[in-house]
Amino acid sequence: MKLPASIKNWISITGTLLAVFNLASILSLMVLNAVFGFGGSYIGLFIYIVLPIFMFVGLFMIPIGMRIYRKRARIAEAEGKTLSWPIVDFNNIAVRNASIIFIVGTVFLLIISSIGSYEAFHYTESVEFCGKLCHQVMEPEYTTYHGSAHERVACVECHVGSGASWYVKSKMSGLYQVYSVLANKYPTPIPTPIHNLRPARETCEECHWPEKFYDRKLRVEHSFLADDENTENIIHLQIKTSSKNTVHGMEKGIHQHISPDVKIEYKTSVENRQVIPWVKYTNTKTGVTEIYTDSENILTAEELDSLDTRVMDCLDCHNRPSHDYKAPQNFIDQSMAEGQFSKTLPSIKLLAMLALNQDYPTKDSAFYAIKTQVDEYYEMTDPDILENRRAEVDQAIATIQQDYANNIFPEMNASWKYYPNNIGHMETDGCFRCHNDRHATESGKVISKDCNLCHDILAQGTPDSIQYSASFESLDFKHPVDIDEEWRTENCSTCHSALY
Repeated sequence: MKLPASIKNWISITGTLLAVFNLASILSLMVLNAVFGFGGSYIGLFIYIVLPIFMFVGLFMIPIGMRIYRKRARIAEAEGKTLSWPIVDFNNIAVRNASIIFIVGTVFLLIISSIGSYEAFHYTESVEFCGKLCHQVMEPEYTTYHGSAHERVACVECHVGSGASWYVKSKMSGLYQVYSVLANKYPTPIPTPIHNLRPARETCEECHWPEKFYDRKLRVEHSFLADDENTENIIHLQIKTSSKNTVHGMEKGIHQHISPDVKIEYKTSVENRQVIPWVKYTNTKTGVTEIYTDSENILTAEELDSLDTRVMDCLDCHNRPSHDYKAPQNFIDQSMAEGQFSKTLPSIKLLAMLALNQDYPTKDSAFYAIKTQVDEYYEMTDPDILENRRAEVDQAIATIQQDYANNIFPEMNASWKYYPNNIGHMETDGCFRCHNDRHATESGKVISKDCNLCHDILAQGTPDSIQYSASFESLDFKHPVDIDEEWRTENCSTCHSALY
């Protein structure tokens, strides 16, 4: 087939080679990825985004080169004739063949590109794109996401949601995030809460229905003391997620905070929303409002006016729904309770706590320190343990190391210390930010700190000595370690806190 002479220039030839090479690469990589799984998570970035860009650059180079060639040819003509546009003569077989090839090729490439654009859209919405593209920055969130109850919910379902407006907002925000990563401008850790996050009623409530509260749940907690015997303590809690009709009337549950009949607003004086000096409660049916202020954190009217007012929603309590960085005592207790390593190894809980409550510059240095400290302790105190139970010790070390890797990320300064979980009240004030007996109205009505508002203790004690409640009446809490009655007056976080 005869082609026009104008194709014989380096710009067009280079463009043709570039387009053909990238098209062949795209098709080859698609086949390799589909059939053999070649390339893993990152291959989609090249198939649907990077290579098509170069292919289109090549396609644009072809007509540009032909235009430049023809212009130079006309100038060189002896007659000195010039034409603004080249004459397309379909009576010329070369022009006809080139046009057919160009039109068919362009249509084919447009179809391929449309498919590629569609796949590119879905790839940028995928969990792997969000979590692995910027590996170091997103490693903490990606890892904790895979250990959460929302592991099968795509990132975009919560961070973007449905609708074009929020999709555009997320992509615009993503451009700055890409720049931050490339220019190494991102903070460590990434600050939270995200103030421009889409409201929970437009994301969480697509699956969770506020009008239909969950039934009350039984939660069994296992904890181990940091003593020689790793003394186990068990507590059975009935969590009052829903309301309940009793002989005394309606007993409200935890989720009444987001009931359609209730509107709760608050002001916070710190960036991470851990200090709440002002709360407003509104009964949406009657219109009655109550304002509570913290007697130990009094702000002037001018100071309160300067603070933003936030309407309470799911994320004020469930602020780590998919990215929960557990505290060492919690993830070690869970591993011991699940039998991931032996709880009969002397002082193993204590050793884990000593190793994990230190700061390390890297994950590798943490792994080395965990192994070294455990081995050295047994070498000094009981060498027989290493000789006779080496496999159990190694299993304990490996589990502690893996638990560290799943919850603490030194390269990003990400851990429970920086990302408090407001569910509960152990390592942070959580519920006690408001429920502390200090928030009161002018008439003296307070937001109660009564533990039984949220849960009842149905059983507690050691495995060989458990006390059970009668008729579902809540037991009085018994602290695993004798601290007298201090647990009644002090917040749990006073002793258990590790926040920076």
